[in-house]
Amino acid sequence: MIDRVELWIVIIGLGLGSFGLRFVFTGIIGDKNLPPWVLRHLRYTAVAVLPGLVAPLIVWPAATGGHMDPARTSAAIVTLVLGYFFKNVLLAIFGGAATLYLGLYLIG
Repeated sequence: MIDRVELWIVIIGLGLGSFGLRFVFTGIIGDKNLPPWVLRHLRYTAVAVLPGLVAPLIVWPAATGGHMDPARTSAAIVTLVLGYFFKNVLLAIFGGAATLYLGLYLIG
């Protein structure tokens, strides 16, 4: 177990770090015009965060003890294909979810 003092130091440190990162963009840079190359890179932030959150759930799912399984892999592939070809987020989400549940039902 972690000591109470160490726990609170970590919590406060993470809170200050999180506040500092947000303050840089909203407090210091918030009312200034950014160069076009910075804006171009910031456009891809949201697109990069979602795969970063989802990829570990596909490659090392806790439900299978950290081993890849065909149901989750096929659901990810179907989601990517539907999203790429149809450019429809809801179709990709529901198609991937249907593939996952069908795969879990059939494969186990």
